[in-house]
Formats: sequence, C-alpha cells, structure tokens
Amino acid sequence: MDESKTLRKEHADYTMEIFLDPYNRRVRIDDYQGNITKIITESETIAKENNAEKLIIKSRIEQFGTLIEYGFRCEGRIGGYFLGSNCLFFSKFYSSDRKESNHWLKEEAIMSSVSLLERQSNYVHPPTQYLLKKMGVKDATRLAKLYQQVFQIYPTPLNKPDYIKKTMQEGTIYYGFECDGEIVSAASAEVNLFYKNAELTDCATLTEHRKYGLMKILLIRLEKELKEKGIYCSYSIARSLSFGMNAALHQLGYRYQGRLINNCYIYDKLEDMNVWVRDLSLNST
Repeated sequence: MDESKTLRKEHADYTMEIFLDPYNRRVRIDDYQGNITKIITESETIAKENNAEKLIIKSRIEQFGTLIEYGFRCEGRIGGYFLGSNCLFFSKFYSSDRKESNHWLKEEAIMSSVSLLERQSNYVHPPTQYLLKKMGVKDATRLAKLYQQVFQIYPTPLNKPDYIKKTMQEGTIYYGFECDGEIVSAASAEVNLFYKNAELTDCATLTEHRKYGLMKILLIRLEKELKEKGIYCSYSIARSLSFGMNAALHQLGYRYQGRLINNCYIYDKLEDMNVWVRDLSLNST
C-alpha cells in the first residue's frame, strides 16, 4: 500500500494542505484558506480519486453552517487549536460500513465509568528501577521495538526506527521510561509551532508495567516542556475502547470533546477515537 503524504494545493481562489492516508483509507484537510465551497468540492474530488472511505476537514467555526449544508458531520472539537481559535472535525463517509460504529454502546459505557473518576494530576513516583528520560535519535530502535510489542497495527509506521528519527527531526518530542535497559513506556508530543498546539500521542506501555501510572507521569512531563515552549493547546486522540488511556487523560484534566468514528487502524482493527483537549494555561481541574 502507498505511504501517506502531505500535499499543498494552490488555486486562484484557495489554498489547501492535504494529508493523503491510504493505509487508513482516508483523506484529511489539515489547513485551508479561501473559498470554502470550492475547497469542499475539491476535497471531495480528491477523496474519490484516492478511493477514500472517509474525508476529514479540520474546520474553523465560521464554516460550520456551510459544511453541514454539504452533508458533513461534526465529530469533535479542539479548543484553541488555531492560535487560540477552535478547530472542528467535520467528516463525510463514502461507505456505509465506515459510517457505522460497531462498538458505540461499549464505548459509551467506558466513558460513563471514566467520568466518575476524580480528577487528579498529582505526580506519583514509580519504583526506583524506572528511569524517566527524554528520548533521542539513538533511542529510535528501542522505541520502535516497544511500539511493535504493544500494537499489532498502528496508523503510522512507529515500528520503523527511521520513521521515529524523521519525526524527531521534525520536532516531535518523545519521553519514556527505562527499566533494566529496556524502554517499557513511551509517549510523544507532536508540535505544531505555527498554530501553537501539540498532540499528545504514541502512548504505549508494556502490559506488565501498567500498574505504576507511568503514562500519566510521561504526559505531565510532556506538558511541562510544551508550556516552556509557550504552547498551551494540548490535545490527544485516544482509542475509545481503552479505559486506561481515557481515564488517564480525564484524571489529568483533559475534557472529552467528541468521537471520531472508524477513524484509523490501531491496536488490532479499525477503531473509533475519542478527542480530549486541555488548555495548559489553566489549572487541571
């Protein structure tokens, strides 16, 4: 299958930044300026040319009504994404199977349980054999091994060291925990310096190390570095079927802001993903 790629399309009436994602059978419009109706028409043409089952547009609030008129569904929101302005995830589906969630009721039950948890961002120290460190290029091979062990499938090729090195060179920040020389837990922050936002992502912990709350510690450390860089819009897109990941984000003060239906192939199948958002300039609670 062809690899994903980002394209920039320039026209007299608009410009668009397009992410072609054949592995996940989708097209995503990450940014745009200009005539919104022509942008929508061109987006749909590109989606159909690429046999996409799902088209996603990261929209501004001003285009809400227009996208509804053109048959798009608003699935989620990231407050403060565009230099303080909100981003809305609008989607259109091109197959009935892709549009329908098979796990919605189970995901709702998980969210109900998560919502009952107390919010807490206190730093809990794990046992002394766990070493927290910022990961560098020399750690790429061990990081790739971790991701390969945790995920049977993943929406990006994190099982390849060269891919991890490339993301590091592009500004993605990785933190992890070592135990007996092995990386047993890791997470990253994918930073958008232009719009001043960051996605907390690539969260993985080996099963036998999940009882010490390592992931929450990693996310807190990533947030600290983001704030030092003047980035206050922090968001994460978590597997809707993962109680642990959704619970960790809730307890750290993130707010649930929607669910992206059949969004990507992750863990072992095509899954729904929950959107979680936090303004790092505010207290976590």
